[in-house]
Amino acid sequence: MDVTNVTGDADVFTCNAYLATGDRTVLVDAGTMPGVVDEIRAHADDVDAVMLTHQHGDHVGELDAVLDAFDPDLYAHGSHPRRTHGLTDGDHLTLGDETFEVVYTPGHAEDHVSLVSETSLFSGDVVVYNDGAFDDGSFGRTDYAGQSRERLIESIRDLLDRMPGTVERMYAGHGDAFHGDVHEVVDRALERAERREPKYPDE
Repeated sequence: MDVTNVTGDADVFTCNAYLATGDRTVLVDAGTMPGVVDEIRAHADDVDAVMLTHQHGDHVGELDAVLDAFDPDLYAHGSHPRRTHGLTDGDHLTLGDETFEVVYTPGHAEDHVSLVSETSLFSGDVVVYNDGAFDDGSFGRTDYAGQSRERLIESIRDLLDRMPGTVERMYAGHGDAFHGDVHEVVDRALERAERREPKYPDE
């Protein structure tokens, strides 16, 4: 499976939108970068499906443009007027040429899911490798209305329990992709989240 961050060159605030190619071409999140459709076309002729980790604005800003351009299936946990398939904890789906399990991971967002295969993790915003708060293991913010640090902690613990020890690639919604011991990174994120301290204390 080849994975490309098609919003990697964005000059606007956006999530990372990952294009997984192989037997099945799938876009994980759509981001907010104008021109993302052209960037996708530079790497693939078509898109079979879009899978949303959650529906915060920075993850779905260009969703309609992508759906209009490629007419793919749309998978999401939360309701959406253009959703073709609901995502439920424990579902199995093909991205590229790997089979992923859907893990329901709320806390940062009520509709948040992560995707786990034998080798890879698409973690959305529940866990990221690096961001403006921490390097080498950080967690999604939980200080806005409708978010919950306690629920996020439960989600990270569940993710650790269900993630095979062979996972060596993490593609998060923000920051850099990570190759290496993903369990160590997620463990550090959990430890930091469990301190219950503000992620961004100066805000």
